[in-house]
Amino acid sequence: MSDRLSGNEAVAYAIKQINPDVMGAFPITPSTEIPEYFAAYVANGEVNTEYVAVESEHSSMSVCIAAQAAGARSVCATSSCGLALMYELLYVAASCRLPITLACVNRALSGPININHDYSDSMGARDSGWIQIYAENNQEAYDNFIMAMPIGETTTVRLPVMTCMDGFITSHAVENIELLETEVVRSFVGTYNPENYLLKKENPLAVGPYDISAYYMEHKVQEAEAMKAAKARILDVAAEFEKISGRSYGLFEKYRMEDAELALVLMGSTAGTAKAAVDKLRAQGLKAGLVKIRVFRPFPAEELALALASTRAVAVLDKSEGFSGNGGPLFAETRSALYDLKERPYLIDLVYGLGGRDIKVEDIEKVFERLAEIAASGETGSVYAHMGQRSKEDMV
Repeated sequence: MSDRLSGNEAVAYAIKQINPDVMGAFPITPSTEIPEYFAAYVANGEVNTEYVAVESEHSSMSVCIAAQAAGARSVCATSSCGLALMYELLYVAASCRLPITLACVNRALSGPININHDYSDSMGARDSGWIQIYAENNQEAYDNFIMAMPIGETTTVRLPVMTCMDGFITSHAVENIELLETEVVRSFVGTYNPENYLLKKENPLAVGPYDISAYYMEHKVQEAEAMKAAKARILDVAAEFEKISGRSYGLFEKYRMEDAELALVLMGSTAGTAKAAVDKLRAQGLKAGLVKIRVFRPFPAEELALALASTRAVAVLDKSEGFSGNGGPLFAETRSALYDLKERPYLIDLVYGLGGRDIKVEDIEKVFERLAEIAASGETGSVYAHMGQRSKEDMV
């Protein structure tokens, strides 16, 4: 069935269809509507989820950790400073191997305070041990949330999953999307049957005890191995999801990359704008393409290197600033991924869109113009620059 829903409505509806055991709920723009919509489902008796309204995002994640450790499937939603307030507990959830599902509606971090979209919130948590999956549009936001639980809950993974979508751009815009039948969703997601949990009387255990140096590293290695195993599981779940939906997903999407010489690497809703630019340039004879990263953690390094191996020049578009002095986080990952190629494309990073600054098709065309110049001259110029800020200098 199809319906016209915002991204927030779509995710709330997916949560309704899943009917989790517990939701830790605290509002923050632009994710507020997710717990709001879901609260209505709870009040109307459409789900039997224990809806726990708390005093902060730190507490909402605490609720999820406690519930998941007790054997209950738990979810929450947040954005920006709310995710930052959870940072301590994000690490706890991952290290305790608790497959909580969190809907992150990406919004710029303060300060100065800003309520619009970039990826500074989730990128700040990129090394916390959470799987991260990004959506381009409302359909993907809905689909990703449904796929999250079968990914995180499998015994070879047992890691929390953060499904991300662009604040206001995706979360509030209304689109036609295809919804699955509730019975199909619940069958696909299944029931949560952890092997060990606090309330299992046959095997009492502690969760999150003090981990002395004789054991801590072994547990971190297990966590790292679980993240590696997540890559194959993500693909397996996507293959099963295609059977029930007809929609195909991978670690990333290649768009017109079959013979591309010039390419972009980016994430989220900007891909729609960039695809329009690619189509326009292709009509003019330019061999342009793009790779839209869907799964940022675990990062698909080997697969991305293969996808870009035949290109001549690549621009990474980072919608968050890494403050490393060398570019944004997506650039760092992409550059590392390409390092082992015997012949690498020229690579540059353009940080754009911070705090919701708009990007247009014409801006993407200018990026490809620069890539064409780089491919022709062999000179990259400034490898790391910003694009779209008010300045007399042309940073592109």
